[in-house]
Amino acid sequence: MKKLLVLLLTILLAGTILVGCSQDSTSNEEGAKTYSLKLGNVLADDDPITLGMRKMAENVKERTNGEVVIDVYPSSQLGDTANVLEQAISGSNVGIIIDTGMLADYVPEMAIYTAPYIFDNVDEARAFIETDVFAGWNEELEGHNLRNLSANWYQGARHFLTNKPVNTPEDLNGVRVRTMGSRVAQESMTALGATPTSLAWSEVYSGLQQGVIDSAEAQLPAVYGSSLHEVVDYISETGHFYLYTGLVISERWFQTLPEEYQQIVIEESIANGDYATELTIEKEEEYKQEMQAAGVEFIQVDTTPFKEATESVYESMGWIELKARIDAELGR
Repeated sequence: MKKLLVLLLTILLAGTILVGCSQDSTSNEEGAKTYSLKLGNVLADDDPITLGMRKMAENVKERTNGEVVIDVYPSSQLGDTANVLEQAISGSNVGIIIDTGMLADYVPEMAIYTAPYIFDNVDEARAFIETDVFAGWNEELEGHNLRNLSANWYQGARHFLTNKPVNTPEDLNGVRVRTMGSRVAQESMTALGATPTSLAWSEVYSGLQQGVIDSAEAQLPAVYGSSLHEVVDYISETGHFYLYTGLVISERWFQTLPEEYQQIVIEESIANGDYATELTIEKEEEYKQEMQAAGVEFIQVDTTPFKEATESVYESMGWIELKARIDAELGR
């Protein structure tokens, strides 16, 4: 009897949790329907991306008279990126900041957006989002029940974090480097002679501290936000990836919104992606100065050999023609 009672209580609790998670729309005190969206990222509470997401939430709430409520969950509070993405695909009222390389499982060509040295500068990367090529990718994503609200959330140029100087690709030979989970990131590290290693972002600090990994590659706001400068001696400014990321939610949930609110959510995502980008660019130099003061040595490298070493990635990924299309779209 006791076991039966425990079983019934467990079933009841599980049902209560499921009901709570499914309530992506309710009614407010005036009887108007309200819509709830939970947005997450793996970044720190004060990261420029998080600040941009919060500003987006405020603006959306104001413009919809409180009928679309967005809550922001930094530091993997909603779960890791892959897990939240799966929830979005299933139709849950969640969204995640994600690098386009991880969307390659659904639209393979999108991975090139985070390829090594694909763009010469931040402005060029931002301009590409407005091209017909990128618009076509977004349409394909919708077929997988994913809505890319905007892909202009710039997190910074990615550099190598090490405990020995890295001046050339040869210095990375055999070095276990924590990198993003996308195939293009893994291929890029291999092309540079490193050993790509998968590790949750939340575990990078302890991984470096305990020698689980020898190095990591990341953008300065994320490095500073996770205090990684406490466990590395050098940051080599290779700028091998310009990390522009997208804010992706469930297409099914998006379609529950009135058309007017759909437009507001898109507009605010784009506007605040640009706002977060401006903050990121401002903070990159500030974080660099603070980390230098803490004892980290920044190495300005000649990027030419790094670019030459990673040219093979475009061939191994089958992107020779795609890169030519992108170059054409950008007027190169």
